[in-house]
Amino acid sequence: MLRGGVEKTIPNEKMRVSMKKTVFPLLLLIFVSSGLSLQAQPGKGVIEGRVYNAQNNEPVPFANILVWQTNIGSVSNYDGEFKFTGIEPGYVKLKVSSVGYQTYVTEAFLVTNAKPVYLEIPLQEKTEQLKEVVVKASPFRMDKESPVSLRRIGVEQIEKSPGANRDISRVIQSFPGVASSVSFRNDVIVRGGGPSENTFYLDEVEIPNINHFATQGASGGPVGIINVDFIREVNFYSGAFPANRGGALSSVLDLKQVSGNKKKTEIQGAIGASEASLTFDGPLSDNTTFIFSARRSYLQLLFDALQLPFLPTFNDFQFKSKTRFDQKNELKIIGLGAIDDFELNRDADDTESQRYILDYIPVNIQRNYTIGAVYKHYRENGYGTWVLSRNFLRNRSYKYRNNRQVDSLKRLDYTSDEAETKFRYENTSTIKGYRINAGLGLEYAGYTNSTFRKSFIDGEPVAIDYNSELDLFKWSVFGQVSNSYFGGNLSLSLGVRTDANNYSKSMSNPLDQISPRFSASFQLTPKWSLNFNTGRYYQLPPYTTLGYSNPQGELLNKENGLKYISADHVVGGVQYLPNQKSKISLEGFYKNYKDYPFSLDDSISLANKGADFGAYGDEEVKSAAEGRAYGLELLYRHQDLLGSNVILSYTYVRSAYRELNDQLEPTGNFIPSSWDNRHLLNLTVTREFDNNWQVGFKWRFVGGAPYTPLDRQKSSRIAAWNARGRAYPDYDRLNARRLNPFHQLDLRVDKQYFFDQWSLMLYLDVQNVYNFTADEPPVLIRRTDEEGDPLVDPNDPGRYLLKKLQVEESGNILPSVGVIVEF
Repeated sequence: MLRGGVEKTIPNEKMRVSMKKTVFPLLLLIFVSSGLSLQAQPGKGVIEGRVYNAQNNEPVPFANILVWQTNIGSVSNYDGEFKFTGIEPGYVKLKVSSVGYQTYVTEAFLVTNAKPVYLEIPLQEKTEQLKEVVVKASPFRMDKESPVSLRRIGVEQIEKSPGANRDISRVIQSFPGVASSVSFRNDVIVRGGGPSENTFYLDEVEIPNINHFATQGASGGPVGIINVDFIREVNFYSGAFPANRGGALSSVLDLKQVSGNKKKTEIQGAIGASEASLTFDGPLSDNTTFIFSARRSYLQLLFDALQLPFLPTFNDFQFKSKTRFDQKNELKIIGLGAIDDFELNRDADDTESQRYILDYIPVNIQRNYTIGAVYKHYRENGYGTWVLSRNFLRNRSYKYRNNRQVDSLKRLDYTSDEAETKFRYENTSTIKGYRINAGLGLEYAGYTNSTFRKSFIDGEPVAIDYNSELDLFKWSVFGQVSNSYFGGNLSLSLGVRTDANNYSKSMSNPLDQISPRFSASFQLTPKWSLNFNTGRYYQLPPYTTLGYSNPQGELLNKENGLKYISADHVVGGVQYLPNQKSKISLEGFYKNYKDYPFSLDDSISLANKGADFGAYGDEEVKSAAEGRAYGLELLYRHQDLLGSNVILSYTYVRSAYRELNDQLEPTGNFIPSSWDNRHLLNLTVTREFDNNWQVGFKWRFVGGAPYTPLDRQKSSRIAAWNARGRAYPDYDRLNARRLNPFHQLDLRVDKQYFFDQWSLMLYLDVQNVYNFTADEPPVLIRRTDEEGDPLVDPNDPGRYLLKKLQVEESGNILPSVGVIVEF
């Protein structure tokens, strides 16, 4: 897809690009759209699929299938198969019902004339208790395991979310509890937790990150890896995590992919100002389908033309195959990978901003992939799932003072590899109405790190130089039981999990990481329900922390008794369904953190870090930090409010960590964390018009985030500045100041053309329509003479003269255009 918005890959002290430099793509789309005199064809869309029993994969014959909110219907045959023809192109949903099963409403999916849509629709059997209750079909499904803090996101919301540019990390920012950044990054910040507290699953395979140029040890980056053409549905958990999803403290993002077309091979291509992509899907054999995509960016050409001081290039691939051996056995193989290259544009040095960025930003190169296989075997009352996967990350970065590659000027030389091989088995059964999920996991992880890094600690320049290797074996056991009572009005779920590994005695005993969780939901009336969850969750610190060593190869944090991080959650709320098209929910949450790694160099919790490039957690720590986050969330969703689809969310959130004394003992004082935004407000409205036009906007308000002032005294010392290339935060005043609130309006316009053999989709996405200038922390730079050489303080020859960087306040309206061709 065509992506404008050059700020996506600009460092924190970003340079804004004037509207003149980005207006061309806007004019291009307007010209193309207005100049096309194409005649779309009448509805010839085809929807076909299979309805099956989710418990044992048996077909469900004679199921009633309706196109949602219409009178168009069909009935499944003996094999559970159904087919619609002559469907008008556009996004549609299906409502599926059958005697003895709970009614199911699919997420919206796109129908075109060019290719048939194939769906597999699972139906859950009703228990005896549920048979007594008449429940109207609703697209707002609720899980017994997670009756709170679960948001389902369909492909239409992903494709057409204003300001998101089809990037899932940005799409979820419309929902409660998720803070958005005013910068270019895709950090997932949920309910006051840090960007390292999330886990991601793709078709039941755990993937380490979902962004290009990812921060090692955390989750953020400038642009997403996931190709949304693959995505069918996203389940976003901000709490109430199921027992089979471990390793998360703040959120779980569970992505479900489409399968390839069973009838013929199809192609979808996109090309634009920043990247090109190509997607294939179709049959490989009678029982195997595939889908494959590759993307190549050429941002370096655009950035070079705009005279930006860095030139990023990313490539990625994604694939999935699905083989159904017979009715009881199937195999999915998925893959995801990225090649990220980054170099400096040393010719772009005309302004102070350019020279400053060139002076400190390192060259960064990354390679990563995940490949996994998921085998399912169905039985009469359940199924078994075997998941085997391997993921790998290589992170390489280096920096030389004045960008001269001379050993004496080396500031940073970092190379790290992370490789994980994982196996997980799950057994899911239904016995007398009880849904039981239980399983175990085994994992081997290999980690290597070669680090040379200049620093300035305790008033002296220090060279951190070490090589470390880590071999880690992990294991887990989990189980969860769920059922409904009192005619289906009360649903209860109880789960437990434990994780352990061979890193040290402080992590090897599974009894030390017992992770219970409990959910309850009570339906007061058909429209009102009360919901609750509590649980304790554990997360392993990042490999960068586990593998940190001294020059002798001794793992310092192992000797310091590093532990799993824990977070206790309590969530309660009420849900109201006014009608089949709308939902209102109100939830309160409280999180209590313990044993968070505490930096011995900076004397702060690592929870305040992780939102910058490079690596996170590669320092000496102790498991001493404690914190809390709490707040209130309001969500209003209406799928047809005066003809518009509306999502309104408000979050009040507070996030803070206890101050520690010199003995690393907690005091009574709480210091706001870096994610203490207080107020988050999002309004997203989209509306369809005649002739396949759609217009939408998103307005967001983000309360000012705390920030740490700079230490001018330390930063001005020549040895200190030369070691880092930029100013140092004054952690004695951690988050003592706060930015002004930020608000932004994003606009999106879509136009679709549907023809017999192909489809053309165009979109215009404009971020920050009214050109709001966000408040940013101050930046210090060195004063220079006319030749560009830094000036030394005449009163203290050991110090540079510093000044505040003046950033040009030019326009930062960010238009981007998209052209998608499908045939």
